[in-house]
Amino acid sequence: MTARAGRLIAFEGLDQSGKETQWRRLRQHLERGGHRVEALAFPDYETPIAREIARALGGERDYPPDVLQLLFIANRYEFRPRIEAWLDEGLIVLCDRYLASSVAYGEAGGLDPDWLFTVQRHLPQPDLTILLDIDPASALRRKRVDRDRFERDLGLLERVRASYARLAADPCWVRVDGEASIDTVEAAVLNAVRARLALP
Repeated sequence: MTARAGRLIAFEGLDQSGKETQWRRLRQHLERGGHRVEALAFPDYETPIAREIARALGGERDYPPDVLQLLFIANRYEFRPRIEAWLDEGLIVLCDRYLASSVAYGEAGGLDPDWLFTVQRHLPQPDLTILLDIDPASALRRKRVDRDRFERDLGLLERVRASYARLAADPCWVRVDGEASIDTVEAAVLNAVRARLALP
């Protein structure tokens, strides 16, 4: 990994695992400590590519798994220049979902995880990925209405969780029990950031 001034932290996990809550809390903590922080949530639905993703997730489009994941990946590439500029300036960049989402969901849909990593190799790579691990049944309980096509498929979510568990064996990952209380999860996230990235 090329040396850079900033740090990139990605939050991964099933929907309803608490990613948005925890990156917002981490952002507040880091900013109180004097760090400059930017945050992105993927997909970013402000772009035409991501709006097409929304149509697919809502059932208006029927793309095969490889095409759908390429749309997710293209949405991240849209933000590559912005992320690289922030990192070069020494900012901490937080992402609610990032490249591992395509690997986990793509693998669960029958795609080759190595291929999914390869097509994302030119994206800035995370310094730390935090997996908020919850049971798929918990994801369904936490969101009972307005589920997209992924959120409705329990079998898919179980395969996604298994893929995430395999990915989390990487030393740049930390697995956190997302079933714990919000404060307990926050403490585990902060401990991981301090230990892995030496950020106060």
